[in-house]
Amino acid sequence: MKKKLIATALGLAMAVTMCAGTGSVAMAEETVLNVYAFTDEVPNMIQKYIDTHPDCGITINSTIIATTDGAYQPALDQALAAGGEDAPDIYCAEAAFVLKYTQGDAAGYAMPYEDLGIDVAAELEAADIAQYSVDIGTNPDGKVVGLGYQATGGAFIYRRSIAQDVWGTDDPAEISAKIGGGSGSWDQFFAAAEELKAKGYGIVSGDGDLWHAVENSSDTGWIVDGKLNIDPKREAFMDLSMQLKENDYHNDTQDWQDAWFADMKGEGAKGIFGFFGPAWLINYTMAPNCGGEAVGEGTYGDWAVCESPIGFFWGGTWLLANKDTQKVDAVKQIIDWITLDCSETGLQYYWANGTMVDGEQGTKDCVASGTVMAMSNGEVDFLGGQNMFDVFVPANAFANGKNCTQYDETINQYWRDAVREYTAGNLSKEDAIAAFKQNVADNLDVIVE
Repeated sequence: MKKKLIATALGLAMAVTMCAGTGSVAMAEETVLNVYAFTDEVPNMIQKYIDTHPDCGITINSTIIATTDGAYQPALDQALAAGGEDAPDIYCAEAAFVLKYTQGDAAGYAMPYEDLGIDVAAELEAADIAQYSVDIGTNPDGKVVGLGYQATGGAFIYRRSIAQDVWGTDDPAEISAKIGGGSGSWDQFFAAAEELKAKGYGIVSGDGDLWHAVENSSDTGWIVDGKLNIDPKREAFMDLSMQLKENDYHNDTQDWQDAWFADMKGEGAKGIFGFFGPAWLINYTMAPNCGGEAVGEGTYGDWAVCESPIGFFWGGTWLLANKDTQKVDAVKQIIDWITLDCSETGLQYYWANGTMVDGEQGTKDCVASGTVMAMSNGEVDFLGGQNMFDVFVPANAFANGKNCTQYDETINQYWRDAVREYTAGNLSKEDAIAAFKQNVADNLDVIVE
């Protein structure tokens, strides 16, 4: 296996040539696909395709550059602009910046899936792909240029033992009713927060646990007609955040920091009832940070999922094809197998059932295809044996993909910082909003009024 190291701001990224077989020299007729990604997830999927289709004639040259410190996008942009034989044939974009590549400044590089020879409408219907994912991957001409393999519709993930202590039940239907699941309102949620507080618990770890639900339930995005826009639901997040803090309903943590992870273990200042998130938050964040690997260890097995008060999605990876690729057939094979194949030999079936590695039971995950999840087993020990697909499949239908912009990653950070200044008492609400607007005006090519 040939490896080439690319320096990034905080480490090394790898460009790896991956070939099927056991070290044999690739034949001249084989097609080498250049793939740009920010983790090894998609390259490993492509390798799975190569391994399960030994006659496909495909090898891959994968350039993996972490998104840390914004290193990935400039490298991808440079490679797309430079073109030539080293340009990416397939490239990945995550939710935080995918709009740039499907609908924004870099959308011109993406090839519509139909130009690859994919019967997009028929396959979308057969696979039952969540609409929010399709909307995000559709270019301004109405053509699908990107789709994902995950479903990232969100739910409320809660501690069973705390539910039992406070309400005498941990049944997902009853807990959903307690927090106002599906109501479109936060009223019941905050009523539940008061009941939890009376027993010494916080309802969430920090205000960030509400943010993604608020952000993706808004009716409009940060940019409307080229101008900065603060949707009323996003502005109301300031009040929700203050309500959490003033009433001591949380541990006032910041997501992705040590105190947030400690609350997943049950080791925070007070016990925390739950988190908002998609299946990937359970699999790749909560499970590794719960303090155990089997039921009875840490909080492993003491969790369940129920419907969120507000429909939302969080995260995801979309696959795009370079409009200038000369390897259309190979690109079609890979993209179709990863994003639309809903058979038992497609990527998503392996991914949903945790069978990526032959003979091993790996992590089960929610996938883009509702058809695949309907024929898969979503029962997981981490959730006390609950079938998570029962909650996450309908959650995808309530997610909104029409309020995203190519600037979301940056503007969200500015907004979250401003809200924290407000709830900390350092700025009034008006001054916090003014500081937020100034930050956007100073750093982005956006009209701010």
